[in-house]
Amino acid sequence: MSSPSLVATTDTDRFRNILTLCTFPAAGTHVTCAVSGGADSTALLALTVAAGCHPTAVHVDHGLRPGSALEADVVRRTAAQLEVPMRAETVHVGDGPNLEARARAARFAVLPDDVLTGHTADDQAETVLLNLLRGAAIGLGAMRPDHRRPLLTVRRADTEWVCAELGLETVDDESNRDPRFLRNRVRHEALPLLAELAGRDLVPILTRQADVLRNDADLLDRLAASIDATDARALAAAPLPLARRAVRRWLTEVGDTGHPPDLATVDRVLDVAAGRHVACEVAGGRRVSRRHQRLSIDD
Repeated sequence: MSSPSLVATTDTDRFRNILTLCTFPAAGTHVTCAVSGGADSTALLALTVAAGCHPTAVHVDHGLRPGSALEADVVRRTAAQLEVPMRAETVHVGDGPNLEARARAARFAVLPDDVLTGHTADDQAETVLLNLLRGAAIGLGAMRPDHRRPLLTVRRADTEWVCAELGLETVDDESNRDPRFLRNRVRHEALPLLAELAGRDLVPILTRQADVLRNDADLLDRLAASIDATDARALAAAPLPLARRAVRRWLTEVGDTGHPPDLATVDRVLDVAAGRHVACEVAGGRRVSRRHQRLSIDD
């Protein structure tokens, strides 16, 4: 398959090296790329073309900033330059608490489940720190590498270079500098300060640690899969890391929040399994109790 003419004109070592780092599906695969117009997602679209895939660019306007609808025009021009189809979606997200999470949920609601996103290694390092600050120990593996995040080992500086190299217009999203959002403060304040203190670039270190912790967590999850979390004796006999994982999996599967329980909740359930308590409260106003060495959840 021949790439569109704009990408085909780029044959530098740096471009080829960046493309080698990407984890795109096989050439010829039809994919959807979420393209905000920023450098990361714009480079994603260009690199998808260079990888021989058949992308459709989708821009989602959240309507949160004056003139945000014009960003779809930027993406439309980029798609035309790269000779790929494009469509624009509009969602409505009002200002208020949890704005980032609500905007993300609204965005992905209009995108296919297998959409490709432009998350980079820098985003991965930020996610490690964010999860650490939030006390999400099981989240220190950060984002899982797969075909949906093909740029996860590519640096942000490289996506900016790709756009400049190809002459692609990009959008400067002012919300990426808004200090109301914790990720922005980690990106612009915490990570640079930590790098200064360490005397080196911390992104490769943090992403490497995420890989190690994710692999360790995967192993523990596989070992914990054989434990019946409703069997009080099995929980009490299991090593604590495995027992915790078994309970967390059970509560997540039977819960209605879609989120894993916190450590305090998991440990309360283990106290019930060990006979230190008769019952305990869990999320949703429900109760875990033990009878004849079996645990159950009551509404």
